[in-house]
Parts: sequence; structure tokens; C-alpha cells
Amino acid sequence: MAYVLHALVPTLWILWLAYWIVAARTTHETRRREGRASRFSHYGPLILGGLLLGVPNILGAELDRPFHAATPFWLLLAVALVVPGLGFSALARAYLGRNWSVEVTIKNQHELVRSGPYAVVRHPIYAGMLLALIGTALMIGNWRALIGLALIVAAVLRKLTIEERFMAEQFGEAYSRYRADVPALIPFLV
Repeated sequence: MAYVLHALVPTLWILWLAYWIVAARTTHETRRREGRASRFSHYGPLILGGLLLGVPNILGAELDRPFHAATPFWLLLAVALVVPGLGFSALARAYLGRNWSVEVTIKNQHELVRSGPYAVVRHPIYAGMLLALIGTALMIGNWRALIGLALIVAAVLRKLTIEERFMAEQFGEAYSRYRADVPALIPFLV
């Protein structure tokens, strides 16, 4: 069973990525995008965090020591976080539709989506991905993975801040009301 659970997490991430690549082909044309320095401010930590999560011994053997025992409990908990996390982010991507972009952008015909997962949190793609990344870090179970997770959380929070500014500029009062009604990442924390 442990082998299946260990194989399930990367398989789910690969399927999620495949969906992301296919869905990215159907987006509106970009009208405005963040600058290079802005992109680097969140892509840098994101890439570094991803490397720490994915590459064994990248920081040496000391940080590859486990922070918990590899028991069935931890494996099941990891999968129990990855599955709904990736599912929630994929559902949010579907609801966002042609407004989605890998960069912080404003699209032509950009709409303020407030339904589905966007009625629960303002940034459900990030919320779902972070939940799945917490599960992934638990699955890996070492200190390197926790450092990588921390860098990714910092990158997402930075990107979220830039995105919030873009959306407030684009949608004005409607976005202010949305911010007042719906939490950014964690449900029920308005």
C-alpha cells in the first residue's frame, strides 16, 4: 500500500499539469501584464521551492533527514491533502476559464469570477495548490521539503498581492466588495 500511495502523489501532479497545459491554450488575449521584475519576485522563490521539493540531496544529506516517521498515517494524510487540493485548484481553473494566465495579467474581456470555488475564496487555485503542496511535503517528509514549501508559500503570497492590486484597479468597487465578502485563501476567514 505504501508504494501505491507514494506513486499516487506524483501521478496526480502529472495529471494536474497535463490539464493545466491543455487548458492554457484557450485564454483571452492579454491586455496588461506585470513587469519582469514583478514576475521574478514570485517566480524566483517558486522555482527554488519547487527544486527543493523535487530534487533529493540538493542541499545535502542533513536536510534530507525526515521530520516524521514514514507511517501509513502520514502517507494517508498526505494523499488526503493532495487529492482535494489539486481537485479544488483544477475546478477553480475551469471556472476561471479564458481569464486565466500563468502571469498576473488583465485579459481582454476580463470578467470578475465570483461563482464556484471563487465564492469560497478569492484565490482558489492558490489555495488548492498550497493544500496539495502541504500534502506533498508531508509525503516527502524531510526538512528540505519543508523549506521548499515555505519558499513556495512566500512566492504565492507575493503573487497574490500583485494580483489583488491588478484586480482592484480593473474592477474597482466591485472588487472591494468581493474582498470584503470572500477571504483570500482560507475559507470562512473574512
